[in-house]
Amino acid sequence: DERAEILAEASALKKLATDYMHPEVGVTATDGAAFGRNYFNRASAPETEDTDEAEERALVLAEAAALKKSAVDYMHPEVGVTTTDATVFGRNYFNRPSAPETEDDEDAEERARVLAEAAALKKSAMDYMHPEVGVTSADGACFGRNYFNRPSAPETEEDEFADERAEILAEASALKKLAT
Repeated sequence: DERAEILAEASALKKLATDYMHPEVGVTATDGAAFGRNYFNRASAPETEDTDEAEERALVLAEAAALKKSAVDYMHPEVGVTTTDATVFGRNYFNRPSAPETEDDEDAEERARVLAEAAALKKSAMDYMHPEVGVTSADGACFGRNYFNRPSAPETEEDEFADERAEILAEASALKKLAT
């Protein structure tokens, strides 16, 4: 009798384990009073993804992660490339013996200094050649003074007085030539 109870209990445990391990089989009931409600497929249940939609979402997220990694690699070249594969190798085309010669740091600094000096000279030449452009300054401490329109400036002649003076000087020059 005890042996039959143990075998019945083991059989019930095996059935329970099978039910847990294979949920796709479903539940069958022969009792008419036993019922249940499926909360996942009811009309008022929140929408769920199909398998195709879930696979598509996973694919899109994987592509986004790959694009993010590419963007980070592009924006931060100082990080460098790391790999764990022993068969991956590369060649440095800049330090190989047959590479074309490159500038030393001193030569590069000298070149940069010469180019900066040439740019400053070009700007100075443009300032002299085009005075109509004017001078712009963002420094509030910069100021200048117009020496021609200040109140203490020497008097300047008006146009009609300047013309009259030129005529008088021309006549005096002509008389001087006649006198000699």
